[in-house]
Amino acid sequence: MTPISYRTIAIGDCAVFYREAGDRSKPTVLLLHGFPTSSHMFRDLIPLLADRFHVVAPDLPGFGQTKAPPRGRFDYTFDSIAEVIAGFTEALRLERYALYIFDYGAPVGLRLALRHPERVSAIVSQNGNAYVEGFSDEWGAWQAYWRDPSEPNREACRPSLSREAIRDWQYGTGSDPSRLSPDGYELDIAYMARPGADDIQLDLIGDYKSNVALYPAFQDYFRTHRPPFLAVWGRHDPAFLPAGAEAYRRDLPEAEIHLFDAGHFALETHAAEIADLVARFIDRVANDGSHRGMHGV
Repeated sequence: MTPISYRTIAIGDCAVFYREAGDRSKPTVLLLHGFPTSSHMFRDLIPLLADRFHVVAPDLPGFGQTKAPPRGRFDYTFDSIAEVIAGFTEALRLERYALYIFDYGAPVGLRLALRHPERVSAIVSQNGNAYVEGFSDEWGAWQAYWRDPSEPNREACRPSLSREAIRDWQYGTGSDPSRLSPDGYELDIAYMARPGADDIQLDLIGDYKSNVALYPAFQDYFRTHRPPFLAVWGRHDPAFLPAGAEAYRRDLPEAEIHLFDAGHFALETHAAEIADLVARFIDRVANDGSHRGMHGV
């Protein structure tokens, strides 16, 4: 098995923790996690890809083991997070990579694609939304906060950060309990319990409206640059519906869409199946001259 390295690199005022495995001469896959997790969510996927690809998975600022300044000294917005991750790719000299985007990692990764479309060889979306059709009817409190960022509306979003919401709603909904390890949700619950973590996450919930505002720009990027696209989507996700996966075909008619009998955190129960699809997809892209290959050939 290819060994995984655990490193930290200074990017501006942040110390970005990341996992890295595989040969740097091989195609690179940049894994971007979502809320409320960290690169730990890729613990099963990385070993399944690292024998064939160079795999890199950072913890976003405000998450996991990445150290970032406190609120007031760091602006916890998606633009700020994307700026740090852009600096991270520069520091690691990732000149071309496939994006694997999940949840919050989608608007972060797609901001990178808007900035440098020539660097993105392909996109894999695991319940990473870019269309309003993807929203379920569970977003009411968040949307109210977007419309009116009052203190009562902010507080109404706090239940989204609770132990029960993480364990039962995010991880549990639609997942086979016999295949759902407690490791993922227990670690996320512990991270959320750290001092100040809740207010950072409430800031990001309020800023999520900036992602929706960018959906037209993301969709224009898809139409203009036509990145090879694969969706590996948990069909029982309580937040992002399968319609969000199917909507990609509107702008990327050749998109490959695969729906799994899984919830939001599909890797927790279907890592092997998803890894097989991702590996075969990236291999095809790497060997397809019409897409310039993974190394820009």
